[in-house]
Amino acid sequence: MWGGGVAILLGILLIRNVGRYPGVEKAASIIPGFSVSFGILVVVLLMLRLDYSRWVLAGSYISAIVIFYIGYSGVFGRKRLKVGVLALEDHLDEPLDVAGVEWLTLCDPDHDVLGLEAVAVDLRRDLPIEWERRIADFALAGVPVYQRKHLIESLTGRVELEHLSETSFGTLSPPSAYMVPKHIVDFVTSVLALVLLAPLLVIVAVLIRIDSPGPSIFSQQRVGFRGQPFTVYKFRTMRNRHEADKGGLDAAITRENDDRITRLGRFLRRTRIDELPQIINIVKREMSWIGPRPEAAVLSSWYESEIPFYRYRHIVRPGITGWAQVMQGHVADVEQVRSKLYYDFYYIKNYSLWIDILIVVRTIKTMFSGNGAK
Repeated sequence: MWGGGVAILLGILLIRNVGRYPGVEKAASIIPGFSVSFGILVVVLLMLRLDYSRWVLAGSYISAIVIFYIGYSGVFGRKRLKVGVLALEDHLDEPLDVAGVEWLTLCDPDHDVLGLEAVAVDLRRDLPIEWERRIADFALAGVPVYQRKHLIESLTGRVELEHLSETSFGTLSPPSAYMVPKHIVDFVTSVLALVLLAPLLVIVAVLIRIDSPGPSIFSQQRVGFRGQPFTVYKFRTMRNRHEADKGGLDAAITRENDDRITRLGRFLRRTRIDELPQIINIVKREMSWIGPRPEAAVLSSWYESEIPFYRYRHIVRPGITGWAQVMQGHVADVEQVRSKLYYDFYYIKNYSLWIDILIVVRTIKTMFSGNGAK
């Protein structure tokens, strides 16, 4: 228990120092921070051959992650962050819409920064000499100075691309060092899940047939990895329409309070149980557990004609759940899709185990709350 307490304190120190940026990146550092600190504890216990309880050790580790994540989301997540921005004409347009942030305009280099928790600056821009000196003074005084664009990405979990840019690893493609093992884990776990969940899938299929006439499984052509079309499988949650409606743009879009959704279908959508047949798509290596949601082929063609770089989201395998789903939920019109795309780009830019774990945690929360379902 004493060792667990020390590991928790060490984990908090690591999170405070590793997670330099607030918002999403700070939350994403919770699991790595505690994993490192408890890993050090295990090594010490083994090297010194000390007696310990596996249950206490595992319980301390899991409890620390859960409590710290809930505390960060509930308490620290509601805290307003006071950030200073330079009063240069092209610095005042973008940051002012970020929720949970109070922006203070610094009118001149001598402006008082007392009470500010950070300063956001476009460090890639040529700044006046007096401002560069002042920014250096901020850093020397212990006031965090953030790259403005990166700070906004961390606070919102979105990457608003104006042109294609590299990921955090310096390329357009996500790192294969993580992509390959992730796909192997996807295949193994999906086979196991299909076997274990088979009775539940059969029960749900029977209930759908009892609730409304029509097949239990809904299939649709969607666009997947590297832009290749594939057939996705879901539990049917809507009443059947005429064949003439299939493939149309309106038929492919699910609206708010859509009258086509059945009584059972609303429950299946809210709990995301309707997505479970897509485990078959993971076994077929067409999808992953986590990634951008695959869009219907007809919608994908429409979005590509309206939104630049839309095709770039196909650089990774689509997923049953994803960053955009847990952050924004279901969308329909082009502007909402554009916003959702920014979340997809953030996921691709930060493609890693830690953001996948963060998505898993938020997906569980979404399944219980039903947020984002239509």
